[in-house]
This record gives sequence, C-alpha cells and structure tokens, in this order.
Amino acid sequence: MPAPDAPERPRAGVGETWKGVATAPFDRDLELAVIEGNAIHKLIFPCRRILGGWMKAGTAERILVQPTHWRAWGK
Repeated sequence: MPAPDAPERPRAGVGETWKGVATAPFDRDLELAVIEGNAIHKLIFPCRRILGGWMKAGTAERILVQPTHWRAWGK
C-alpha cells in the first residue's frame, strides 16, 4: 500500500488532478511525482520545466529527475 501522501497513478478516463509529464507547462510552479521501484514519491519543493529538464522554482537550481506526472503547485 502506498504512503498516505503518495499520489495515485493517473487512470485513463478518470478526471484526476495528476497529468502526464509530457503535458507539463513551462511557465508555472509544478508539483512533480517520481516512481522509484514500486513506490511513488512527490517532490517536496515546487519545480519548473525548462528546456532539457527541470529546476527548483525557488532557486533556479537544475535538478536531475525523471518525473512521471505533475500537477499545479498548491502550497
């Protein structure tokens, strides 16, 4: 069973809040989720999509992640 704060995997045909990473916008703060092994983890800081990857929104530091899905940062 996933941790209580782990995001659910998006399911086809269901109106979930998580979206596939290929649709992530470039111009806003996002919450990312990463799958490691069989576990899904949310990043604890807002991220922004940049050409060729991702960065921390607050510091503009490039981060090396391969997220699987995203949603708007709401914190």
